[in-house]
Amino acid sequence: MWSKIISVFIAVMGIVYIFFIPEDPVSTKIIFKLIPMLLILLLAFIQPSEEPKKYKLLIIVGLFVCMLADGLIYWFIIGLITFLIGHIWYIFAFRQIKAILIPKWAAVMLLAYGVAMGIWIAGTVWSQGEYILTVAVVIYMLVILTMGWNAFQTANKFAIIGAILFIFSDSVLAINKFIIDIPFSDAFIMIPYYGAQFLIAFSIYAHYSASRKNLLK
Repeated sequence: MWSKIISVFIAVMGIVYIFFIPEDPVSTKIIFKLIPMLLILLLAFIQPSEEPKKYKLLIIVGLFVCMLADGLIYWFIIGLITFLIGHIWYIFAFRQIKAILIPKWAAVMLLAYGVAMGIWIAGTVWSQGEYILTVAVVIYMLVILTMGWNAFQTANKFAIIGAILFIFSDSVLAINKFIIDIPFSDAFIMIPYYGAQFLIAFSIYAHYSASRKNLLK
């Protein structure tokens, strides 16, 4: 019951932020940007989890760090580093419930996507003489693809789809910042971003439900 109510509020506040909050003042923009993440954190907190509760704890920490990054991204390098730390927490979380080897098609997809985006994004930044930023972008891409890799190994569909949406959101952000201005970029970045965080939070319950079914068997 409460999960459904909170989910509705997440959707409503996400729409309010994306479509109705102006860019200025920045402080107001940041506040409304963080509200959906606070609600997603609350959603994660109320999800039941199996003992030990390490997966749930790691996901909650990752969500909290990403929420901080949402505000800090206005100082790009600081926000980038903070998001990178958030992804590391997700990697640790997904490794707690590793169930399978990554499917070959998923491995090929992630590797091909990583190489293509690395050449395009990092190559462009390098050509502009931003060598330190290039290194930071490459490291970030490696970490988020590792997060996606580990998500596939959980066999948890909510974690997998969440990871894919996160990669898509960050890709749009990078293209918009370094390559070309994308119309309605805020919507293309934030809708999959909130969706990713929501699904990653909900993966706690999915893991609990799957574990309960296995226990009953």
